[in-house]
Amino acid sequence: MLKIKAIRPELLTLLASGFFLLAFNQALWQHLLRITSADGPGWLLRGAFVLLVLAVFNLVLTLLAFRWVLKPTLTVLLLCGAGAAYFMNQYGVMIDKGMLRNIAETNPSEAFDLLSLKFVAYLLLLGVLPSWLIWQTPVNYRIWHRDLLSKAAVLLGCTALLGGVALGNYQGLSSLFRNHHELRLMVTPSNIVGATSSYLREQLASAKQPFHIIAGDALQAPSWQKHTRKSLTVLVVGESARAENFGLLGYGRDTTPQLRQQDDLISFNNVSSCGTETAVSVPCMFSNMGRNGYKAEIAKNQDSLLDVLKRAGLDVIWRDNQSGCKGTCDRVTLEDVSNAKDAALCNSQECYDEILLKNLQGFIDNLQHDTVLVLHQMGSHGPEYFKRVPKAFEKFTPVCTSNALNECTKEQIVNAYDNTILYTDHVLATLIDVLRNNEQKIDSGMLYIADHGESLGEYNLFLHGTPYMMAPEQQKHVGMFAWFSKGYQKSAGFDSQCLRGERDKALSHDNLFHSMLGLLHVDTSAYNAGLDLFANCRQEATIAQQ
Repeated sequence: MLKIKAIRPELLTLLASGFFLLAFNQALWQHLLRITSADGPGWLLRGAFVLLVLAVFNLVLTLLAFRWVLKPTLTVLLLCGAGAAYFMNQYGVMIDKGMLRNIAETNPSEAFDLLSLKFVAYLLLLGVLPSWLIWQTPVNYRIWHRDLLSKAAVLLGCTALLGGVALGNYQGLSSLFRNHHELRLMVTPSNIVGATSSYLREQLASAKQPFHIIAGDALQAPSWQKHTRKSLTVLVVGESARAENFGLLGYGRDTTPQLRQQDDLISFNNVSSCGTETAVSVPCMFSNMGRNGYKAEIAKNQDSLLDVLKRAGLDVIWRDNQSGCKGTCDRVTLEDVSNAKDAALCNSQECYDEILLKNLQGFIDNLQHDTVLVLHQMGSHGPEYFKRVPKAFEKFTPVCTSNALNECTKEQIVNAYDNTILYTDHVLATLIDVLRNNEQKIDSGMLYIADHGESLGEYNLFLHGTPYMMAPEQQKHVGMFAWFSKGYQKSAGFDSQCLRGERDKALSHDNLFHSMLGLLHVDTSAYNAGLDLFANCRQEATIAQQ
């Protein structure tokens, strides 16, 4: 049996601080080496930074170094730190409130995609094993007043070290922290503590918010109410679909061969997302706040675009093949097809996006009212891009078949991702074909917009979720396409040729709320014509009496 000599809590906190520094912060040290010079002053700056972090770690742990507190705290930090270190090293992610929100709101299928034997190894070697050693180590606590004196001495020493390092390297350190805000999101496990605190504050603030009704005066315009033909507006919410990998948007590969053949398809080249993760982008794009005014705690407790459309008299349905609508569809009809039983379109874990179109013809045949149908795709969700695509659409090979993307070549990752865009192309083209085949029966239109983009190894980043201000364009520049039947254009009163001229206009998720209200002729004081994509192309039309 392992026998370990008893140690003082001050030594344990110092050893733990050193372990955190060395074991959990590989990504931080690599980044620090890139952003600092390799000359003498650069090495002095690096050394000062290391001492600064070590002193802060030890100071905080010393404040927690009490019986019944220290070991449980260290265990939690070790296990969480091991997990964070894995994802930071593997995918280049940063740990902030948004990333923690992603973790909290993901579904089991998405979570499982991120797990691997390497993750288990990280957890065992950097989390479980040191935690076990800590619990096997006796800690010699002194009588309370002597213990307090010891802690005071350590705290004084840490404070003196912090002051000395800060004063001795003030110019270099101040410049480093001023120019590289990302550093605070890379220091593990303090980033976990900060993110958890921010997320819990957000949840508490949300729980205290009263529900806010917006656009309480929403009503479809009298002119629209006069038309006799039923309308179907399909809003497709893409997933992780970055604009630069769509052939129609200028990509070198033809990843959109079927959409290219669609008459009257309109593509938009310059569209930005509200966030870099689904948990922010989806609620934000369906709200009227805009990116700059968006607050998650408020969005959760007020009407979304879907609520406004429902209030105006439209049928609203959210059909989901992903991890849910993040609260956006809570008060409208929800159809979860992600776990459907279909041998051709589903496996034991998930369904391909064509499941969203299953029985669409029957749905159209039985359409009773003007309807907005939202289709939420699995799309290009990583890291296991290959899982999102039927074998028939594996055009670009070889593909990465691992969730550890840094173990694949850049070519394999891009191939696997491009196949997901190729499949999205097929799904959208199939949807348009169904709508076109029903032009004699209903007025129909489709608007596709992705929730955010994706990093495929640029700047050593993978996936998405990088804080917006630091995120590369690949995570913010998204694909957007539109198609409308001739009858829909006539009823809605806009000119598609004019709209095609808007393709290079700078647009964003901020436009969705007001564009949908304008497209569907919903009169409300909440409508802002300046953010309506269709406003400049809308005619003073008389709704056809059909």
